[in-house]
Amino acid sequence: MNEDQQGITVRDNPEKSRFDVLVDDTQAGFSMYQDVGAESERQRIFYHTRIFDEFEGRGLAGTLTRAALKTSTQAGYRIVAVCPYVTKWLSTHHDFDDFIDPVDHEHLSALR
Repeated sequence: MNEDQQGITVRDNPEKSRFDVLVDDTQAGFSMYQDVGAESERQRIFYHTRIFDEFEGRGLAGTLTRAALKTSTQAGYRIVAVCPYVTKWLSTHHDFDDFIDPVDHEHLSALR
């Protein structure tokens, strides 16, 4: 569990293969992922991020993305960004540049 800002919590939800963002214990959105690769070459494909309408405009997508990527890289995953939001976020936040792998056909096939 990760407290980023007042009342905002980001947590991994491995049973649903997603990170959840909560505001005062109410689900505000999520970022979906698919894990692929062998133990020595583990990758986490982020393919869909959503913030619910009533929580938009609070910077929650950025908070969620930063926490999800930090947790994933600390656990030994390389990041593959298929989600348009995560891709855009990574283009302006370079903290994770050393952990990003390009999207290839195998990644897209894993999502089907």
